[in-house]
Amino acid sequence: MDGVKMVTETIDELRSTGLAQITEAGSSTELEQLRVAILGKKGSLTVMLRALGSVSADQRAAVGRAVNSLRDELEAAFSKRRAELSDAELNAQIAAGQIDISLPGRQPLIGSQHLINQISEEICDVFLGLGYQIVGGPEVETDYYNFTALNTPPDHPARGMQDTLFIRDRSGDRAAISNESDVMLRSQTSGVQVRVMEQQRPPIYILAPGRVYRRDAPDPSHTPQFSQIEGLVVDKGITFGDLKGTLDYLCKRIFGPERKTRFRTHFFPFTEPSAEVDVSCEICGGSGCRFCKGSGWLEILGCGMVDPNVFGFVDIDPEVYSGFAFGIGLERTACLKYNVSDLRMLLEGDVRFLRQF
Repeated sequence: MDGVKMVTETIDELRSTGLAQITEAGSSTELEQLRVAILGKKGSLTVMLRALGSVSADQRAAVGRAVNSLRDELEAAFSKRRAELSDAELNAQIAAGQIDISLPGRQPLIGSQHLINQISEEICDVFLGLGYQIVGGPEVETDYYNFTALNTPPDHPARGMQDTLFIRDRSGDRAAISNESDVMLRSQTSGVQVRVMEQQRPPIYILAPGRVYRRDAPDPSHTPQFSQIEGLVVDKGITFGDLKGTLDYLCKRIFGPERKTRFRTHFFPFTEPSAEVDVSCEICGGSGCRFCKGSGWLEILGCGMVDPNVFGFVDIDPEVYSGFAFGIGLERTACLKYNVSDLRMLLEGDVRFLRQF
């Protein structure tokens, strides 16, 4: 009888404790853990069934019925609580996923043009308004179009100024396309001007944007790859005054009337006379800083009147026609306009920086 009394007390204790724990379970996961602890293979009820051996044979059947009745009662309680928790969790999930249509919508992140492309389009728009055409050409160019047809023969010292990046074949020799001409990544978009003059008779008013490549060490004002726009005008009666007026107009449209410009005599093999155009440094106001290397001025473009020798390569009579050409770096222009102290920042892909523009 002592064994029967012990089992009966254990059944009563397990009933009250188990039902209370089932009622207090706060989630389906917690409820399942409790079910395993009570009804599982190693659960407290299973252990109790194994303890029936201590009960006398004449009382074993009655005790067994009591244990099975407890099992049924607990399973029913588990099923009821599981349904309650399932409904509550579903309602919570539905509530969390509801959309309040009275709230303003979340604005998606929208991409935009890179600053270099913005500047390119802005400059192109200025010249489209002046009646220019936009043209393009190959980035992998031949020696003829990159140098020779621009009045820069093989022994000309100006070739060394551009530190050209040549392309070599698998044997290590410089590759060739035709007439055994060297092939290179173009160091300027001027080759596009030669191609246009070969195919089109004056008057010519064109703008040639594109990427160019030079063996420059990266620093705040130089990179080995950059974007450039070159312009060419060929017509009757074109003078240096037309060139200066055009570039003055461009600078005022891009930088505003408050920025100062100056023309300095320079040398380019394909123009004569030639000049470089500088814009006052907005970062330091002309007093000198790291970006302008202490001068207060930043070179923005090179320009000049087309050398008559260049016309000789494209069969244009220099006695009838004259013209001017210029080239402007887009990265440098962007830095000047938006006071960026290091043009390498334009190429690093930092969205926090680019998003400002």
